[in-house]
Amino acid sequence: MLKKERQAYILHQVNLHNKVLSSLLCSEINVSEDTIRRDLQELAEEGKVIKVHGGALSQSFNEVHFPSNAVYSQNQKKKIAQKAIGLISNGMFILTSGGTTILEMARSLPPQLKATFISGSIPAILEYMHHPNIEVILIGDKISKNSKITVGSEAIAKIRQMKADICFLGTNAIDIKQGVTDNDWDVVQLKKAMIESCKKVVCLAIAEKVNTVQPIQVCGLNDINTLITELDPGNPVLQPYVEAGIEVL
Repeated sequence: MLKKERQAYILHQVNLHNKVLSSLLCSEINVSEDTIRRDLQELAEEGKVIKVHGGALSQSFNEVHFPSNAVYSQNQKKKIAQKAIGLISNGMFILTSGGTTILEMARSLPPQLKATFISGSIPAILEYMHHPNIEVILIGDKISKNSKITVGSEAIAKIRQMKADICFLGTNAIDIKQGVTDNDWDVVQLKKAMIESCKKVVCLAIAEKVNTVQPIQVCGLNDINTLITELDPGNPVLQPYVEAGIEVL
């Protein structure tokens, strides 16, 4: 693979999953760690990624406010957001993770909605605060500068004290065999606690993330009630998930 192709692949993975690990890129592209390190350094110097120890982050992590026109696959995420909103009713207690699809949902909430939203995602909380009629609960603890989300034992303990009506998970990767996976250990622990603390788990994922795998498992498919993508529910890509007993929207 030529350097230009390599760096285009890396940039796409960063946009898709928000974070890449050097070790994973080495195995996927079949090149040395030194090569990946140089590629990431060049991409960082060009302002396309943020280089961190062990990999790189999307440039979106430089901002607490995500400009709506800078969101990757924005139109697809808007479609997902509209489907997700259809599951929300007045009076619900709603637990959400972070991620740009969650932000699209937050921006699209109808102004007449009266519900309580609970999150540790700083960007999501800021969006919820603009809504005229919803109550907002911030799950507090140490803040991950990389993910702009509260992490740690206190945040997990607070989540476990709750019993939300529904949990919306921004999903990094989902696969029929591996279930839901991610690449951030602290975020995975939060998501595990969220799944345990709600009546219904809804995964939001653009189609590009379906049938992909990241290094750390969040949960198996048996823990998911609903999967929402921008695709028509009858799309063949989604049929294995329907057959696994998941509601697909």
